[in-house]
Amino acid sequence: MGHWSFAKSAGKKIFGGSAAQAATPEPDALKKEIADLGLDATGVEIKVEGEKVVVEGNAVSAEMKEKIILAVGNVEGVAEVEAEVSEGPEPVFHTVVKGDTLSAIAKKTLGNANRFNEVFEANRPMLSHPDKIYPGQVLRIPQ
Repeated sequence: MGHWSFAKSAGKKIFGGSAAQAATPEPDALKKEIADLGLDATGVEIKVEGEKVVVEGNAVSAEMKEKIILAVGNVEGVAEVEAEVSEGPEPVFHTVVKGDTLSAIAKKTLGNANRFNEVFEANRPMLSHPDKIYPGQVLRIPQ
């Protein structure tokens, strides 16, 4: 079982309302976020245990499961995602820090700044533009 930490207060605001509501993510709101991003959650169950989200089941692919992990983890109020990742190698994620760019992340994780577009594409549709990243956001690094 993999466990990934997320910045609870840095994620996308999908809940609306008060801070108390944002602190308690609802499974249906997370499922809607996944669907709104156009991700295929067939075979995947989303459970919420306080600030932790549990992603269970078999996704259509390892890549899709990693994107679902990121989609729910990068939501305000989520501090941790737990998921079983049985297909292929353990996913590689990078937490954005102040001053990071996709080029800097590509150089650090893939060895070449010019591979930034690979990082961008690996995080679509969660990323809409290569310059729209923020500290605390977790990105998927392609293998």
